[in-house]
Amino acid sequence: MSEIASLRPALQNETFQNLLRELDIPGYIPSANAQALLEVDARYIKDLKINVGNVLNNTQYLSRKEALLLALAVTVNEKSELLRNSLTGLVKQAGATEAEIAEIVACTSLMNTNNVFYRFRHFMQKDFYSNQPAGIKMSIMANPVLGKEFFELVSLVVSSINGCEMCVSSHEKSVLQHGSTESRIFEAVKLGAVIKGLLTILS
Repeated sequence: MSEIASLRPALQNETFQNLLRELDIPGYIPSANAQALLEVDARYIKDLKINVGNVLNNTQYLSRKEALLLALAVTVNEKSELLRNSLTGLVKQAGATEAEIAEIVACTSLMNTNNVFYRFRHFMQKDFYSNQPAGIKMSIMANPVLGKEFFELVSLVVSSINGCEMCVSSHEKSVLQHGSTESRIFEAVKLGAVIKGLLTILS
């Protein structure tokens, strides 16, 4: 079978093509997961497009720029170069600076460090581990380019994806202390969940 023939379901599925256009992903070659859905014209493709569109374009408590920055953090966390490149372009169009994009990468890296470390402490529940100084440098949290509230919100979303209960609880409390709302937190975490689901299909 030729390469063009093998891609025909993707080329013919209008909903999927519209999703790729909205995400600015030209020339996409379907992953095995995407191909499995496209070959049977699965109803889930429409659900996926609606969910992604809602969290990126129809947010009530997040700006377009904030939504795209959060999506970028999830993409960095999940190591998807495909969507990282497209989201970087989209978030620049929405007004993000190189410094803000770099801080999204740094924040995601720091949360991966902290999520492993504090998840271990929580799992073990031993005084020895809990009483040892962490010794993890976190100076970027003191005066973030993104602003303290949004930096904490990004930290919360990444920690939610990585499943660190201690970090989720700590950052949720911190986001609220910096003037955010539970509605904004809810919307941000839902965005993270939807983008992770998207990456399951695209990657």
